[in-house]
Amino acid sequence: MTSTVDGQLPGVALPKSELLEMYRLMVLIRRFEEVASEQYALGKIAGFLHLYIGQEAVAVGAIRAMDPDDHLVTHYRDHGYALALGLDPRRCMAELFGKATGLVGGRGGSMHFADASKHFWGGYAIVAGLLPIAAGLGLASKHLNQRRVAVAIFGDGATNNGAFHEALNFAALWKLPVLFLCENNQYGMGTAVQYASAVREMYRKAYAYDIPAERVDGQDVLAIYEATKRALEHCRSGNGPYFLEALTYRYRGHSMADPETYRSKEEGEEWRRHRDPIERFRQQLLAHNVATPEELAALDQAVEEAVAEAVRFADESPEPAPETLTQYVYADPITVR
Repeated sequence: MTSTVDGQLPGVALPKSELLEMYRLMVLIRRFEEVASEQYALGKIAGFLHLYIGQEAVAVGAIRAMDPDDHLVTHYRDHGYALALGLDPRRCMAELFGKATGLVGGRGGSMHFADASKHFWGGYAIVAGLLPIAAGLGLASKHLNQRRVAVAIFGDGATNNGAFHEALNFAALWKLPVLFLCENNQYGMGTAVQYASAVREMYRKAYAYDIPAERVDGQDVLAIYEATKRALEHCRSGNGPYFLEALTYRYRGHSMADPETYRSKEEGEEWRRHRDPIERFRQQLLAHNVATPEELAALDQAVEEAVAEAVRFADESPEPAPETLTQYVYADPITVR
């Protein structure tokens, strides 16, 4: 903590414009997800829908700390990462609607957002399935002498999967530039951590592979940002992988099909009242005169308009043409010379 000057956050070197962008992105993710749940209830979104509400600080803090060339692979609760990367909310909503104008032409739906132009290699529906892929991206980066880090974001449930241990072991053995970021929202589907994992602090699992690790407050966007910056520099400097555990909480069920009979309403309300990442950051910005209530209200309104426009765009977008059914199934053949 080095500064208490009005217009600055204590100990934070980020300019006002970046702080306000962090706030805007968290609000955008929250409202996008809330409206997506409404559209699901209306039958405009089919299949599974896993909402990110409550965890916004992790996506925004981590992704704002990344370099543009870094790789990103995530689990299937993936809408927040796409928005934090700056992808068009209209195309994100259209993907949920299964429309041709979606991120991947309506083929992926909720669980498979991706955009190669942002080095966002997708949400993966198989629990822990993304982790060996992240190790492979890290191996490629090292082989090509690049400074690119592969960032893998996954849930606490993935840490009980064999692929988790294989990926960590491989990354440590080869000293690969991989940042393993575990979002511990304390429930793997409907099972609380204490009933599924013999080790309840996820970061400690990395110690078995001699990977430096730490736990960070996942409801504090600046804490996530600073921890991710440190971790990325560790990886980028040739020191091998790093492990972060972000302690967070999802406000909604595992998916829209989840009746949430495994936890109390009081538990969720406690997190909302005292640890909400958006309200917490909002109060920081106001308390230190970084922003006025009017400035934040204007950002809130702009988000409302952007999300409404996203729904309009998705509604009016065409369905994928039947004759394109077999497109994008396989990569184009590569001619070896």
